[in-house]
Amino acid sequence: MEGETFLWLIRHAPVDGAAGTIHAADAPADLGDHSQLEALRRCLPRDAASYASPARRTVETARALGLEPELVPAFGEQDFGDWTGRRHDELAATGGAAYTQFWSDPARGRPPDGESFEDQVARVRQGFAEIGAGSATLVVHSGTIRAALCIALDLTPQAALRFVVDPLSLTRIDRLATGWRVVSVNQQVG
Repeated sequence: MEGETFLWLIRHAPVDGAAGTIHAADAPADLGDHSQLEALRRCLPRDAASYASPARRTVETARALGLEPELVPAFGEQDFGDWTGRRHDELAATGGAAYTQFWSDPARGRPPDGESFEDQVARVRQGFAEIGAGSATLVVHSGTIRAALCIALDLTPQAALRFVVDPLSLTRIDRLATGWRVVSVNQQVG
């Protein structure tokens, strides 16, 4: 891509559902934190391109921020396959060797019929290739933001999984002619 790109990555609002669950794409967002949403809305660039994962929680969060994003499947959360919709404590008790093995190497491990974090990084890289110069907001998932940081900082996927990315936090990265720049990670605005 020609020119510089300034990315404003926002993790979606908390999921309105049971904690500890690997939520499906249709899980709704809890948009009750009006002050945080307003603070984020005020700090976003005007007239920026807007993108989101097609998941319900990211689309609802984007609209609560006053955005009408283009939906980009490449920015979806890691696909946990057969484990989607299940609770971590249940999987730990009944998931057997596959669940234990996954957590021994979560960057390369694949849930049954799912994808690895390495796969997600590759998808996000392809998604970034489609974003042109200028400012862009992306309302996405914690895994998507970790993948973006993996790309920007040229980290191993295993190292990128160490980042904490809270709901309704802002991460700022820029794609410059000379490489990437990280402005902030997991910033709480407001």
